[in-house]
Parts: sequence; structure tokens; C-alpha cells
Amino acid sequence: MATLKVNGSKVEVAGPPDMPLLWALRDELGLTGTKFGCGIATCGACTVHVDGKATRACVTPISAVEGKEVTTIESIGETRLGQAVQAAWIRNEVPQCGYCQSGQVMAATAMLAGNGAPTDEDIDRAMRRNLCRCGTYNQIRAAIKDAAAALKG
Repeated sequence: MATLKVNGSKVEVAGPPDMPLLWALRDELGLTGTKFGCGIATCGACTVHVDGKATRACVTPISAVEGKEVTTIESIGETRLGQAVQAAWIRNEVPQCGYCQSGQVMAATAMLAGNGAPTDEDIDRAMRRNLCRCGTYNQIRAAIKDAAAALKG
């Protein structure tokens, strides 16, 4: 049994210490916005924030996040930054199939939290490990720049 803080609430998760955070979120807590993609931390579909840092939930054991703040796509819109990114995603028509989008949004918000004026290179570096099979990388970059501009204004 592990006690986690997820989206601002303390929750109990019944699972072994090596249970991946992804399965605790999806199967134990019903937070299905975080997606399974590859299971080896290479695609980014499972990206969540742990203490504000973009983290791959598929390879992060629940024992590694005890006492830390876990934020998922379900609550990212509660912040000004999350709202700006989600609105920019819509304005720039980023989603196609949508499968990777929660991980993309989580990676983008983590990057923008530390860099409010990213260059193309900054965006590419921060987002390079988030794959989009639909190839919306240009829209993703435009949406990140859009969100950054909205946050400044």
C-alpha cells in the first residue's frame, strides 16, 4: 500500500512498490487521461508531472513518487499555464487522433513553466521524446509559442 499525492489529493494505492505509476493512475485511481504507449519511456504518451517535472509514468515506480506531487492531464487545466496550453492546442488544431496529446500537453506545460519564451530549439529539445504518429509537430511548436505569447499578454 502506497500513499500518493495526485492532483492535490492524498490517495491510497494498493500495489507493490515497483508498480508503475501509469498503472496506479489508470487502474487503481481511474485517471485514464495518461496513456500507455510503449512501456519503455520512449514515446511520451504517459507523461505526467512529478514535482513539476515531466516524468514518464510507465517506468516510474509508485515507491519513487511517495511524498511528491503528481499532476496528471486531468488537473493541468486548473492552472493558468495549463489553461493557456490547452487553449493554444485548440486554436492551433494540434490534435489529430489525440492519443499522444495528454503527454504532449504535459511535456509542453513542464517546459513552459521553466522557460516562458522558448526558441524553436528549446521546444524541439523539450518535446523530442514525445512522439506523434500523426506528425503534428509543426502545430505543436506553434501552439507552444502561442501559449507562451498568451501568458505574456
